Parts: sequence; C-alpha cells; structure tokens
Amino acid sequence: MALVFVMAAGLWAVGALAGVPHRLRWAMIGGLWAAVVLMHLVLPAPHPMRLATGGSAAPWLMLGGAAAVVLVYREGLRRLRARANSGDEPEVSEAPPRGRFSETELERYARHIVLRELGGPGQKALREARVLVIGAGGLGSPALIYMAAAGVGTIGVIDDDDVENSNLQRQVIHRDADIGTPKCHSAAAAMRALNPFIAVRPYHRRLTPEIAGTLFADYDLVLDGTDNFDTRYTANTAAVACRIPLVSGALSQWEGQVSVFDPARGAPCYQCVFPQAPAEGLAPSCAEAGVLGPLPGIMGAMMAAEAVKVIAGAGRPLRGRMLIHDTLYGETRIIGLSPRADCPVCGGGADIPQDKGEKP
Repeated sequence: MALVFVMAAGLWAVGALAGVPHRLRWAMIGGLWAAVVLMHLVLPAPHPMRLATGGSAAPWLMLGGAAAVVLVYREGLRRLRARANSGDEPEVSEAPPRGRFSETELERYARHIVLRELGGPGQKALREARVLVIGAGGLGSPALIYMAAAGVGTIGVIDDDDVENSNLQRQVIHRDADIGTPKCHSAAAAMRALNPFIAVRPYHRRLTPEIAGTLFADYDLVLDGTDNFDTRYTANTAAVACRIPLVSGALSQWEGQVSVFDPARGAPCYQCVFPQAPAEGLAPSCAEAGVLGPLPGIMGAMMAAEAVKVIAGAGRPLRGRMLIHDTLYGETRIIGLSPRADCPVCGGGADIPQDKGEKP
C-alpha cells in the first residue's frame, strides 16, 4: 500500500510544481485510486501487483468511502456558510437611475404623474426614497409589491423565514415554486421582475436590537409588517432613535389596523399606544386564530399608500391616528392617538426635535 501512497504524493508534488489547480490534483489522485481498485477487481488473487498494493480491494474501498464522506461534509459546510453569508451581504440590485425619467418610466408612472397631489415632483421623491420593510409575509407582501410598482427607488426587506405552503393563502408575493426559498429573496425576485427601475436589498435575518439602529440609518422610512411584539418594539425604538417615520400594520382574523408612528413630527410612537405586550393568549397569532386571505392585502396596500403619502408629502398621513378596518362587517373607523408623556422610548416627543414638514 505504501507504493500507492508514494505515487499519490508524487502526483501531488508534480502537480504543484506545474501549477495545476487543487481540484485537478485531487482528480489525478482519484484516478490513481480508481485504477488500484479496478486492478484488484480484475487481476487474480496471487498476482504480484495485488500483493504489492495490499492484496485486497476492501481497504481501498473503505478509504474511498471515508474520503467521500469527508468531501460531502465539507460541501455541506460550504453551502451552509454561503447561506449564512447571504444574510450578511444582501444581494443588491443595480441602483435606480438618477436625473431625468426615461420615456419608459414616464409611461410606467403616468397615472401617478397626472395626480395633482403627486405629479412629477412626487414621483421623483418616490424614486429617491429608501424604504425598509420588516417582514415579507401577509402585510409585507402587498406593501412590497405596491411600493415596487409605485417606483420607490430603493426597497429593503428583512425576514428570516422561508416560504411555506401555508403562507400562500395570503402572502401573494410568493409562488408555489418558491416554497423552501427565503422569503426576502423570493420577494426581491418578484419586485425585480415587476420593476427593473428600482434597487432591492434583501436581508435574510431576524431584526434584532443589535442591528436595528445601523440598518434603519440607511433608510428614510420603515414599514413594520411583523407578527410579534418583540420585533415591533425593537423597530419602534430604532425608528425613534433615527427620527424616521414607522408605518405599522397589524391584523387578526377579520380585522386590521394601520397607523404612522412619528414622534419627530408630533405623533406618538408605537409604545405610547401599546405600552406593553398583551398577556400570552390575548393576541393569538394568525396560525392560532386564523386570518381572512384578502385582509392582509387590504391592510398591506393601505400601508403602501401611507408610505407614498409620507414620501411625497401628499394629503394627510395617519400620523396620530389609527385606521381600523373590519372586513367581516365592512366597517372602517379612525381613532385619534396621543403621545404619552411617560413613554420610555420617546417621552411623548418632548426630547425629540419637531420637524414642521410632512416629508420624512
């Protein structure tokens, strides 16, 4: 057997001197192994070549099996690292064009441009805006699609979940073929397919307090479409610290709500209205309580509409107000919200310089 190892070492050394890549050198050694195994299978038992190389094919087959296990293990590690790194370094599409709109863009956004409250300046503001959406689920799906269609120039989406079959009843940005794909990447692909004139930044990770501040600092506006209170409070704290508006949506069964939390412009923050998370069981998730399929579409589209209004300075966004929509009975109502002086996050806005304008 020592003879074969000497030959393998010689092949490696010659390959190294010749500058042969590692893969080809391993292939040459693999070829030597295959030749030895074949020789043991073809030549008769007392043949001198068999005796000089161990006398049996069994140890060579075991060696080959062990090498195969190591290679499979290394490849698995490589893929896991690649998947983990995809969350650290988001795949970013090309930056949106600046300057004058092309003829294609003018035609695409014509229905916006003719709106008196938007017009060319409003559409330009949309193209220059950077919006982050937390969650590519029920609320995030329609919000992302409509903002991409509206021409929001840079859209980030952060979500650590993968697409599941049970999502497709309401999360309309994903397709059956996307099952098993990270939601942020599935959503990014759908947005790029819809509008090639925007930049998309997917982040395959959970939003945590450690990264929220740095991430939010790259954006002008944040949309929160998550389904858990820990993430909502994290998003609110970071948005207040960065002095950017937070468009927040929530839903359960037949009812949904939307508001714009923006203490920098006189409105309360999320924690002013919801000082603490409800006790366990009082606010069941969609998986526990169920949800009407079209409801996230209604509320997510409203979140996108609020985003457009905030960016373009159009109309009256839902700052200091909450829209509540009951789909079962076809009722919509709006309630007023006030800052809370003892809020631990914004202090009722007392310590936050107030902006006079409507734009973020």
